[in-house]
Amino acid sequence: MTVPRILSAGHINWDVTMHVTALPDPDGEVLIEQLVQSGGGSAANVAVALVNLGHSAAVYGSVGNDDAGSMALQELDRSGVDTTHVQVHADKQTSVKYLIVDAAGDVMVLANDGANEAFSAQSLGESVFDSIDHLHLTSQEPAVAAALAETAHKYHVTVSFDPGRRVGDRDFSATIAACDILFLNQHEAAELDVSSIDAVSDDHIVVIKRGEDGALIHTPTGEQTHSGFDIEVVDTTGSGDAFAAGFLSTLLTQSSPKAELPTAVDAYELPLAVANACGAVTAKKPTARAELSYTRIESLLQHKIEEPIGE
Repeated sequence: MTVPRILSAGHINWDVTMHVTALPDPDGEVLIEQLVQSGGGSAANVAVALVNLGHSAAVYGSVGNDDAGSMALQELDRSGVDTTHVQVHADKQTSVKYLIVDAAGDVMVLANDGANEAFSAQSLGESVFDSIDHLHLTSQEPAVAAALAETAHKYHVTVSFDPGRRVGDRDFSATIAACDILFLNQHEAAELDVSSIDAVSDDHIVVIKRGEDGALIHTPTGEQTHSGFDIEVVDTTGSGDAFAAGFLSTLLTQSSPKAELPTAVDAYELPLAVANACGAVTAKKPTARAELSYTRIESLLQHKIEEPIGE
């Protein structure tokens, strides 16, 4: 079967991750146990994870003409992600995110938008949609996301959407209505009322990421759950992106390219398990990206782990 080609559209950032034992009190100070700089941004993270899982993946987004942007693009290129469609803006700075991770692996993010939403739907030529099988959207300007989803469907390309932390602050209703698969974590799901999720799941696939409790999927024909994996969490940054990549990789590989997604709930059992495994592997790493592979994922699924996850 042909491996689907996937375009991931949204943020491309540079991450500065600081691991601490606890957050300081006001006027206090704590020691940074570990400081790591690396590429980030949900769209970029998903694209890298998809390549690691054997897919051809491209990313669409924007960076500034600066050192952070150059490093972010170089890291994507080294990972095998197609960056042809990334826009570089000379008058803007690449978004740099400062992530503070405590001993439990929980994350606090300090951010500036910078150049990460300087791209438009019109700047991506429609011919691109002839060459892809699936479009994955992450947090971005709502109007841009909705327009990209509309164009994708015009070319019979399926669409997934992971709106991220700002789902309660921005009107993503048009994109949510247009997508085929909606990813939310528990906090984001709480931002949307239950009736909205129920209405969407009547004809959409809605996946709720529940952290250490695994995940739940709503389909038009029923629900499926996976309890997740008992791991020692180091850093949850990027785990949701790895989850989405694992889910899409498995689901789209077992479906025909550009075909309608399966409606039978049983078809989502394996994608949900692989998604949780990818999220677990990533949570064992001190950055937003882990070296995913189906060999490692299968080992975790079978509870036959020959090496520590994340090493």
